[in-house]
Amino acid sequence: MGIHYDYKSTKGNKLMEKQAKREKKLAEKKAKRLAKEGQKKEENKTPVLDPNKPISLDFLTNPNKE
Repeated sequence: MGIHYDYKSTKGNKLMEKQAKREKKLAEKKAKRLAKEGQKKEENKTPVLDPNKPISLDFLTNPNKE
């Protein structure tokens, strides 16, 4: 009889623990995925300057202009 009484009284707590565990696992997966993508983006963002081209004032003030 004890197992049946105990089930209902602890059901809410067990469900909350399961949900917290699920959310934690999803957050870890998301963080891992973002870290992986972040490394790729950082590698691609390094601009290569042409050593033969002089650096102008316009380039220094607005480097995104191409």
